[in-house]
Amino acid sequence: MTVTVIIVNWNSGPFLARCLEHLQRQTIRPDRIIVVDNASSDGSAQCTLEAGAELFAMQTNLGFAAGNNCALAECDSDFVACLNPDAFPAPDWMERLLDAASAFPDVAAFGSRQLNADQPDKLDGIGDVYHISGLVWRLRYGCYQNASDMIAREIFSPCAAAALYRRSSLIEIGGFDEDFFCYVEDVDLGFRLRLAGYRAIYVPLAVVHHVGSASTGGQHSDFSIYHGHRNLVWVYVKNMPGALFWLLLPLHVLLSLVSIIWFAFCGQGGVILRAKRDAVWGLPRMWRKRQVNQNKRVATVRDIWLVLGKQILRR
Repeated sequence: MTVTVIIVNWNSGPFLARCLEHLQRQTIRPDRIIVVDNASSDGSAQCTLEAGAELFAMQTNLGFAAGNNCALAECDSDFVACLNPDAFPAPDWMERLLDAASAFPDVAAFGSRQLNADQPDKLDGIGDVYHISGLVWRLRYGCYQNASDMIAREIFSPCAAAALYRRSSLIEIGGFDEDFFCYVEDVDLGFRLRLAGYRAIYVPLAVVHHVGSASTGGQHSDFSIYHGHRNLVWVYVKNMPGALFWLLLPLHVLLSLVSIIWFAFCGQGGVILRAKRDAVWGLPRMWRKRQVNQNKRVATVRDIWLVLGKQILRR
């Protein structure tokens, strides 16, 4: 089995060099490491060639989605691993993911046990949840680890900060949606894999230490709020199948209204309104993509219903 690791870099400072160092220590070394540098201005990509990786230097910041697609177009390996520059894999990370890929030949996506880089006794997440409202979050984010976290399980989709995919599956669904730029694009990818009939698995022995949002100002920055909440609308419109779209639409609209009220209360009313406005402006384009997704859909409405999160509280 051959594998290519893709790292999309944008002003990640010293994190990229540290990430590449961890990749060099892997018990199974990737066949290729491609660093897509999105026109960084901090010189962070200078370490790439010294670490034996290939550098794809972009003239502008294409975002996470398009950056991954640029590298994906140049890959011919069996598998592609996405790794953030602020994610530092354990020495057997790649080996454990490939072991899982061998054990589950019908699975297209494999997620890691992400630990908080600053507090390694706490989880950074073990996979993404897609709730019936259209809200997304990382399962077990911020929780202390326990015995249940060491059990492999099916997840809705992996967090692309540290995930392995079958390349043929990514090519089949068209890769990442470049309109998303960044944030929630991995959930959109996972949803489209689901619609195509594929599954995703959490691999607890595949460990990375993740800083998270290192170059975008944190999870609560205006940048993160804008892209995350605009893209939430687009994921729902593009992917929620059949009767579930209309049945759950009032709940999704309610989620948007509550989000607007909440962020306005937090002093970020302007950015959340801009996010939802731009989401609405993009609906005709997303509806056209929806028609393509649903026409190709293999999974039944019941299949999708069973893997949606239905809990009242996040956990």
